[in-house]
Amino acid sequence: MFTVSLTYTFGLAEVDTYLDAHVVYLQLEYAHGHFIASGRKVTRTGRIILSCVEKRDELNKILAENPFNKAGIAKCGVAEFVPSIVAKGFEILQQ
Repeated sequence: MFTVSLTYTFGLAEVDTYLDAHVVYLQLEYAHGHFIASGRKVTRTGRIILSCVEKRDELNKILAENPFNKAGIAKCGVAEFVPSIVAKGFEILQQ
């Protein structure tokens, strides 16, 4: 599992011009089973994505298609982790 942290490198006016395309991108990746959760950071400085893609190189290819990344308006940090303990109802995260 991977956490993806997108941090905007431009102002919100520029970010908002790509937001609809970003949502379409997210919907496609959810349909492919690549993402399990996503949303904006509370300070709206970027976004967080949880991905269940198994290999980092595959995730990198997927993230390269993100309109925010294509436009260069967000930098992307990725961290891999293995959930060892999860709350009841979230056991699927341990697969």
